[in-house]
Amino acid sequence: MKEKELTHFNREGRAQMVDVGNKEDTQRVAIAEGTVLMQPETLNMIKDNKIAKGDVLGVAQVSGIMAAKKTSEIIPMCHPLMLSGVEINFTINENENKIIIQSKVKTVGKTGVEMEALTAVAAAGLTIYDMCKAVDRGMTIESIYLLEKSGGKSGHFLRNIKKGD
Repeated sequence: MKEKELTHFNREGRAQMVDVGNKEDTQRVAIAEGTVLMQPETLNMIKDNKIAKGDVLGVAQVSGIMAAKKTSEIIPMCHPLMLSGVEINFTINENENKIIIQSKVKTVGKTGVEMEALTAVAAAGLTIYDMCKAVDRGMTIESIYLLEKSGGKSGHFLRNIKKGD
């Protein structure tokens, strides 16, 4: 198997933004996930809309969408992209006192949207933390990862998730 090269460095070893000008436009999709763990009381307050700052998941959803759109402004080597769609979904797991955040980001372009999907999940998780920290400073944002991506020269990627992950 050929060793992959890091492309964000020039001949002098300094950072550079990769030139994607000669690449073909293709449909690009990336799905990312992450988890926010919390106390059972905090989860109940979110579900019952009793957090003083308002609708936690509604605000987190908007935050994730906004973050996906601004990824190139906070991740230095990311290209600004015209996104064609951003979805943020939440799954409440009462047995484990957690909220699973999933983002799906789409574009037609020369470079992928993995970073936009990951950034969306991170921002949504941080927003949940921010809105609930008055009642639960012990929340944990964890396991943010790329679940799937398609499009481009590297093709399709699907994370191999073992049972229990």
